[in-house]
Amino acid sequence: MEGYRGRPWTRLPALLLACAAAAAVGECRVVHVGEAHRRSMLANGLGATPPMGWNSWNHFACDGNGEVVIRETADALVSTGLAAAGYKYVNLDDCWAEPERDAKGNLAANKKTFPHGIKALADYVHSKGLKLGIYSDAGYKTCAKAQPGSLGHEEQDAKTFASWGVDYLKYDNCNNGDTKPLQRYPDMSKALMQAGRPIFFNLCEWGDMHPARWGAAYGNSWRTTNDIEDTWNSMTSMADQNEVWAEYARPGGWNDPDMLEVGNGGMTNDEYIVHFSIWAISKAPLIIGCDVRHMSQDTYDILANKEVIAVNQDPLGVQGKKVRMEGSSEVTDAAPHCTLR
Repeated sequence: MEGYRGRPWTRLPALLLACAAAAAVGECRVVHVGEAHRRSMLANGLGATPPMGWNSWNHFACDGNGEVVIRETADALVSTGLAAAGYKYVNLDDCWAEPERDAKGNLAANKKTFPHGIKALADYVHSKGLKLGIYSDAGYKTCAKAQPGSLGHEEQDAKTFASWGVDYLKYDNCNNGDTKPLQRYPDMSKALMQAGRPIFFNLCEWGDMHPARWGAAYGNSWRTTNDIEDTWNSMTSMADQNEVWAEYARPGGWNDPDMLEVGNGGMTNDEYIVHFSIWAISKAPLIIGCDVRHMSQDTYDILANKEVIAVNQDPLGVQGKKVRMEGSSEVTDAAPHCTLR
């Protein structure tokens, strides 16, 4: 497969389809992956394949991140068939909480934007057959400085999230007093394991201290990059940075080059096809970042492509990686366990 920097990536989707087709008729050879490589040390039973879902940040940021949007998004995932295609998580990002903790020191939902609270929202999302995700920060304030972080409140917040019925935690890396990630992320990992509910743990550490090397001990996925932007250059840069850590991806623990920008308008449709395809072969979490309530048919066709999703959700969990250069192009082994004939 030809590489991230040149435009020959337009061939990529067809090759992905070919590999999926080969798998369907049994033309795949099995690669035996060592058990130590396959097993995440975080024994919560989650993330056997990369998570699929939606997150509010890339399209809405702090604006519009309220319970009406979240409920309507859950409805849209079901009505469009995206939920049936595998997109199960509906994730709140920053700005969902009150700016201060309550009298007992608990996080509380913003009364204006989430008047019925997070527990009621989780119940609604669960009634649709979906899962609810939430956001916090391994610091004193979140990145938008709109709400308290969880540093020093890990056990309390983990129990709160579990009591609300939360299924996924994106845990950011801002306003931490310059303490190292390995002084902070393990505390939340331990708290989640003791909270009484399986919660997928996304270490949003930005690749700062190379979390691919240690993330599987504490989480189900770990950011290998800073934040993505809705441009070709940003997207390909995220892909290049993420690919370096391919050997660390495994069932239960995944490299995360940030959420999808497909459908947000900053790239062409062909570029979005490439974006989605790279994330698929990279075994990256497929977390939609557009407004699925009002997406175009082109956007839907990309996000709902069953053959490309199948490459991402391959149970072997082997991340594709670059194997050689051909001039200015890069050749990538997109599905290491497939032999195309």
